[in-house]
Amino acid sequence: MELPKFILGDNTDLPNAIFVIHTEFPMFIINLENDEVEWLEDFDAEDQKELELETENLIELATAFYDREVSRYDE
Repeated sequence: MELPKFILGDNTDLPNAIFVIHTEFPMFIINLENDEVEWLEDFDAEDQKELELETENLIELATAFYDREVSRYDE
């Protein structure tokens, strides 16, 4: 199965939370309500360096994805 790079998620137990799931390395879920990130994999020292460099960019991409999706609902 081919998954999109980002997927939107929500849950009625957390009605104010909006989740964006990143399905590629490094896999994570970000809660856009509070910008909390949950990493879905473990990292070794080499991965940690890449992760530090890429985290800000990935969060910006996740937020841009959400904004794009929401704008499509308004159309």
